[in-house]
Amino acid sequence: MKKGILFLLSCLFFLSASAQSKPAQTAEYHILLSGASFASPENGWFEMGCTALNARPVNRATGGESIANTANKMNLGVMYTGEELETLDAFVIMQVHDRDVVNESGLLENFRDYRIPSTRGDYAAAFDYVIKRYISDCYELRNDPNSKYYGSKAGKPALIVLCTDWHDARTTYNASVRKLAGKWGLPLVEFDRNIGFSKNSLHPVTRDQYSLLYSPDTQVIDSVIYGWHTDVPYEKNGHLSSSTA
Repeated sequence: MKKGILFLLSCLFFLSASAQSKPAQTAEYHILLSGASFASPENGWFEMGCTALNARPVNRATGGESIANTANKMNLGVMYTGEELETLDAFVIMQVHDRDVVNESGLLENFRDYRIPSTRGDYAAAFDYVIKRYISDCYELRNDPNSKYYGSKAGKPALIVLCTDWHDARTTYNASVRKLAGKWGLPLVEFDRNIGFSKNSLHPVTRDQYSLLYSPDTQVIDSVIYGWHTDVPYEKNGHLSSSTA
């Protein structure tokens, strides 16, 4: 539930500004989500947040995938169609593997210069491709006679929302995605900062990491055992149930 609220508050702030320039009849938002197991549809938090926003969720998250898969799907035209791009109000990326996503040593100026299909060898390069590709696709709608943005100077406004991991033990990713958000001026949903506990404090009763209480499985980071996937509440038939992220 907390994740859905955080997502709602972050997106509401940035979407409300763009809504001021839209006709009243287009108040419904369309939000695209890319991610892996934490974001896949069975969790429900993204869909709950979209419902609260009066938004249509377009959830393309798939368990086991990485940002490289997102890049490849964009290249193949299956992450979003041309028709979907026209209506999307935000593109949320929740690819939260514990990798450096801001290292600039392998970045290229033009997204078209990257070798496709992308691999998991350079997460920063894959993020760079995805960000540049989405911004470019939105901008190029200015040249599409079938787009409402045809002939405009800036094309379609490109809103990309980045996310941290759900807790603060994934220090490599969380630190670098904050830098990446700052580099591009993108909004960031800080799940790790608002989750209600920290890796720096053990549970006073169990003397273990708090995250273990909310996870059915574990991961080891720097010889410390943490909870990995979360048990996320979601609404089913009007009642709250639990689903493993």
